Amino acid sequence: MAQTAVADSETGQSLKELARRNGLTAAGRLPGIAEYTRHLWSYRHFIAAFANAKVSASLGTTRLGAVWQVLTPLINAGVYYVIFGVLLNTKQDTDNFIAYLCAGVFIFGFTQSVVQAGAMAITSNINLIRALHFPRASLPIAISLVEVRNMIASMAVLIAIILLTGEPITVEWLLVLPALVLQAIFNSGLALFVSRLCAKITDIRQLIPYIMRIWMYGSAVLYPVTFFSDRISGWQLALVEANPMLVFIELIRHALMENVTLAASPLRLWTYAVIWTAFVGIGGYVYFWRGEKGYGRG
Repeated sequence: MAQTAVADSETGQSLKELARRNGLTAAGRLPGIAEYTRHLWSYRHFIAAFANAKVSASLGTTRLGAVWQVLTPLINAGVYYVIFGVLLNTKQDTDNFIAYLCAGVFIFGFTQSVVQAGAMAITSNINLIRALHFPRASLPIAISLVEVRNMIASMAVLIAIILLTGEPITVEWLLVLPALVLQAIFNSGLALFVSRLCAKITDIRQLIPYIMRIWMYGSAVLYPVTFFSDRISGWQLALVEANPMLVFIELIRHALMENVTLAASPLRLWTYAVIWTAFVGIGGYVYFWRGEKGYGRG
């Protein structure tokens, strides 16, 4: 019996060594995060191709195609201008309210689109997940890339609005690029987070529109940021000023507009932006990676 046990042990060790030499791993094993990241990077071409396919599929059935990427935020901005700027007269306290409002609508819409699409990243591709082996983070990251492409087109329109409403071109316009890069990373972390969360608890998808609407109202998209400082103070005001969407919107307004009142100093806004980007970007990635083995099951 002892000899048999020793023989079985030696056979097991030799099989493990053979598997290790040939790059084989245990089925269902969660790879380390560094290994997972390398694996994800090796699928970068698949991610880009999947993003292109999503764009073609979403716009191929419409007559105007990619024009809707610009029309949608413009229509939203027009509706909000009539309701908040004209009927509620919030424009009286803000210089160049049209540019102020459009900047808020376009920048918030960037994140809103990523969150809404990210919530469906796993559940809407369940057949693909079950049929093929690839790092599942490819799906929410591809969705984030789609919205980055859409945002580039939207920014061209936003800049045209900024110029038409009388804002001059200044050196601070160069700050738009780093602000959008930080927001894109922040959005990717959000997409990874909500995609796993909605894959586990599908009912969360029904709450997302309401969550995003409340978030928009708390981000000074539709009215001057002084609305908060005139009504609250202390830790409540500090909490509102640390709102990541308020931070990203304020950074774009500061870059593109002169004489705009900000929620905080530019240095503080940039500090908040970097902290939120690191926290949500890394946290969302780690949270998604921890659930890698469970996607597509059940």
